[in-house]
Amino acid sequence: MSGSGGTERMGPVTALLDATGAFFKSARDAFPGAGAAEWAEAAALDPEAFGPEDAWRLAFRCFAVADPGGTGWTLVDAGVGPAEGPGAPWCPVPGSLPELLTAAGIDRADVHTVVLTHLHEDHTGWASDASGQPFFPRARYVVQRAETAALDRRDPVWDWVVAPLRASGQLHEVDGRHRLRPGVTLLPTPGHTPGHQSVLVERADGRDVLVTGDLLVHAVQLAAPSVAYAHERDPDAARASREQLLARAADTGAVLATAHLTRPFVEPRAVRARRSPR
Repeated sequence: MSGSGGTERMGPVTALLDATGAFFKSARDAFPGAGAAEWAEAAALDPEAFGPEDAWRLAFRCFAVADPGGTGWTLVDAGVGPAEGPGAPWCPVPGSLPELLTAAGIDRADVHTVVLTHLHEDHTGWASDASGQPFFPRARYVVQRAETAALDRRDPVWDWVVAPLRASGQLHEVDGRHRLRPGVTLLPTPGHTPGHQSVLVERADGRDVLVTGDLLVHAVQLAAPSVAYAHERDPDAARASREQLLARAADTGAVLATAHLTRPFVEPRAVRARRSPR
């Protein structure tokens, strides 16, 4: 694992820290079902997430996956976006993804696929720009059909992401498990939103990487995967998805690539230790 500044790399997967900031709810308000033991373990797993007066400090992160042979890139999620993006009311905008891509040697024109794990503002901000143009001009943007079907057309993400990408022909809607290319597979993990998806990156030269999206948003859900997040659309479905994916990571030794924990890559040993039965 290597990196500097806002980037960190594990094999072909580069973590890109678009922004950091405090959430608008305290940690205990966001995860009301967690007990004292779970909070103590979470603090040991991710101490930097704990700010003063129970503040929840979190990262807003995207992941770039290199093609074999360096022929192009898949980007997983599109960060908080610019100052005028849909995340502005609560996200720490503007994000720094454009500068991070340059620093990592990634040209926007070389990004051929953008996977949107779900259609929340903090994961779609750099999908388009303020003029309505796709930020990645040659990319197909891949989202679950269940996700776009459930999105309210009054949601600002509709006009920022869905409408312009449909107009440009770059929005690709898929159903269920979907192989993007050899070694990169989309895994349906619904619950946080109806069409939430995670990404499996299989490596022949090392450990697989599971990009979790918002299946896992805080270390307290590593300590106790059954703990619900207050902003999950369907807590029961989210719990089942989380437990299944974290069990897979524990069983296979895959590394978790997390959007919001203060460390981008999390070892599965912590998951194995506290797997929650159903």
